[in-house]
Order: sequence, then C-alpha cells, then structure tokens
Amino acid sequence: MSVHSTDQPVSSESPSEAGSSRFTIEQRGIDHVPASERHGSVRSVALMWSGAMMNVTGIVFGALLVLLGLNLWQAVAAILIGNATWIITGLCSLPGPAAGTTTFAASRAPFGRNGNRPIAFCNWIMQIGYESLDLVLMFLATSVLLGQAGIDLGTPLEVVVILGLAVTQSILPIFGLSVIMKAIRILLIPFTVLFAVLVVLVFDSVDVQTGTASGGTALFFAGVAVAASGSGLGWTPNAADYARYLPESTSRVRLVVGTAIGGALPQTLLMLLGAAVATAVPDAVDPISGLPSALPSWFLTPYLLVVLLQLTALNAINLYSSGMTLQAMGIRISRWQAVVVDAVVCAIVAIVVTFSGDFNTLLGNFLLFMIVWFAPWAAIMVVDYFLRSGRYDIASLSDDGGRYRRVLGFNPAGVTAQVAGMIAALLCINTTVFTGPISKAFDGADLSVPAGLVVGALTYWALARTSTRNESTVTERLSA
Repeated sequence: MSVHSTDQPVSSESPSEAGSSRFTIEQRGIDHVPASERHGSVRSVALMWSGAMMNVTGIVFGALLVLLGLNLWQAVAAILIGNATWIITGLCSLPGPAAGTTTFAASRAPFGRNGNRPIAFCNWIMQIGYESLDLVLMFLATSVLLGQAGIDLGTPLEVVVILGLAVTQSILPIFGLSVIMKAIRILLIPFTVLFAVLVVLVFDSVDVQTGTASGGTALFFAGVAVAASGSGLGWTPNAADYARYLPESTSRVRLVVGTAIGGALPQTLLMLLGAAVATAVPDAVDPISGLPSALPSWFLTPYLLVVLLQLTALNAINLYSSGMTLQAMGIRISRWQAVVVDAVVCAIVAIVVTFSGDFNTLLGNFLLFMIVWFAPWAAIMVVDYFLRSGRYDIASLSDDGGRYRRVLGFNPAGVTAQVAGMIAALLCINTTVFTGPISKAFDGADLSVPAGLVVGALTYWALARTSTRNESTVTERLSA
C-alpha cells in the first residue's frame, strides 16, 4: 500500500535539522516519517517539554487551586499528585517512534479509522480550549501592560487586541516544529530568571494560613483532577506528535522517563509558585489582573512582556498539534491551513471567554470536563501499545483502507472501552455545571481521573487482548 500524505510536498529535513541556518516552513503533516529523517533524541524531546512548561500557565493552574478554595497545603499535595500523570504522557509518547506518525494517526489502530474521528474531534475541541485560554491570558497581560501606561481599552479595542494576538500566535506553528523549538529554547533562560526573581519578590507575601480551614476532601479530589488535567494528563494527546522524529530503536524507558521529568519538574515548581502567589492576591478575579497589587512596577512590565512571548510559543505547540488533529479526522487540509482555521476559532472563543467575566470558573470546568474523554483515551492508547508490542501497520495508519479501517471503520473494542470510560468519568465528576451520582454518593469527591483511566484500560484489555496480540504478530511477519 502507498502511504497517503495529506500535506505535500514533504520536506526532506526533520525538525531537528530543518531551519538550522534559516527559517523554513515544515511541510509534513500526519504522514509517516521515514527512518532517514528521524534524527531526534530523547534529550531534545525532554528539553522541548521543559521549555514548553516553563510558562505562566503553570502559575495560573497552581493559583487556580487556591482560588477554588483549597488551602496552601492541600494545593501542594494536589499539585504533586497531579503532576505524577506526566508518566502517562511519557507512555503516550511511545507510539511516536514506533509508528513514526502523530498521536491521532496512531490512534486509528485501537479505534478504527471512523471510530477515531469523534475522538480526534474531542481533542481538537480541547486544543482549541487551551489555545483560547492562553489567548485570554495574553490579552489580560496586554491589558495590564497598557493599563500601566495609562491606556484604558474600550470594548472595540479589546476585540482588536485579541484578534491581533490571535494572528501573532499563528506565525510559529505555520513555520513548524523546528522554529517552535528554537523559540522555546531562546525564551527558556530569561523566563527562568524572571521566575526566580518572582519567587524572591512574593516570598514575604505568602500567607501559609490562607484557607487553613481546609477545602474538604471533596474539593481536594477536584483539585487533584484539575492539577492532572492542567499538567501531564492534559498533554497526553500531544505526546507522540513530538516523539515521532525519534528513531524506532529509541529506548522506551528513556523516552518515558525523559518526557516525565522534562515536563513534570518545571511545571510542578511553577504550579507550587502559583499556589503561593494566590495566597498573596486571594481576591483576584483572574491570575493576571491581580499581579499589579502583588508585584513592584519595575518587575511587572518585563515579566508580562516575557509572559506574552512565552504564551505565544506555548500556543504554537497547541496550534501545531490541533492542526494535525484536523488532518487525522480526515479533513483534506494542509497543516498551515489548519493552523489558520484554528486561529480563527480560537479568537472567537477567546472573545466570548473574555467578556464572560468569570475566568476562574470557566477554566476549572473546562479542565474537569476534558478529563471525561482523554482519561479513558490515554489509558486505551497505552494498553493498545503494549498489547501490540509497539508494532503498527504503517500503511494502514496512513491509507483510507488497510487493517485499521476495521468493519465500517470502527474497532468495537476501542469504541466500547472509550464509551465505558467516559460514562465512568461522568458518573464520578463534580463541576459547577454537573455532578455525577457516584461523586454525590462520596460527598462530592471528584474521582473522574481514576475512573476514566481504570475503566477504559480494563475494558479495552478485556475486549482486545487476544485480537490485538494476534494483529501485532501478523504485522511483525509482514514487516520481516
């Protein structure tokens, strides 16, 4: 079978090589990366995650836990538990070098080509959500900067600023992964320095007694779910996208450990800092607007300028992955065109969120509801990878036909496990919009993360353990 490409022509350079001396637009979409172009390393992937996580959203998610009602020590525990899910992100990276393609192209194996489409659509919605939230933070930072200069934006100008930021954030992902990684590396050092200064500045203002009455067990479990969704677990749908340029012989253990440490270490530290900052500005309606009252003006301006640059680089990762997710859904669109589509939708959503006036509640509900689909999906992907021993029929992943098209395009085992996991997560979720009956039975405890993971994994293992192992054996014989 021929390997279908949705994005031609394809550059002969991998992101580790492309643009080493010049900026070039990456042409590759979800098509298979041949062995001759896979020169990446675990170290480069780990550094990419470290650079990407060294951004203000870590502070935002950490602050959110305190602003939702957890005391400082509950927030610390929730952050540590939530960031342990970076191990799952590492495991979801494994199909990248094994299949040489993106996350949601590899996802066709356990779900079937048509069964994968609604899952990919859920991921596209989630990526749009993250992009929109980051765009809102960029707007808030811009508003504070302009406010420091005495400029008060009216509604028309606020819309113009959001649209301008949406265009700006689209530049890096249009160029592709090589340019994104360059930008992240450039911003890593100044942002690390600024965060270190921020620690010193807020240290004396931290109130360890804030909320010492405890948010209660139910709120703590919700905090763990929010922390997991905003950290490692929330990045699982992107994982293989950035590991696909690694050689197939890459050590599984090194990739999992490198991804987990690379992402978890900076994000844990920044979320802890965010929780501490929130105790200094407990009445802030969002994580940016309250900063002027907590930070000196000499530091606030350079800090927010770098925040803008860093969020632009971070959103480039989301836009890069969400564009390829559109391709995995079967939409005939080039990668750069998909970035443009995403930017337009992202701008519209960001405008709605900005004028809703309830950033923290919207963010919390978004992070919790996204768990419903990606917790079981991540578990299924990991179980499927190990059942098939990392052996994928490459042509079937890329072509309209092939083994992974399944009966009517659906793999009953994967689809059933996904539905079962989503139902389990919904039964155990607790948000301001909806609380599941199991959560109510446990006094409001949000158990959606373990419920989705466990039910999704066990259901898929029970239904697919024989067929997927047999399938991997046939694939090994065909490739031999």
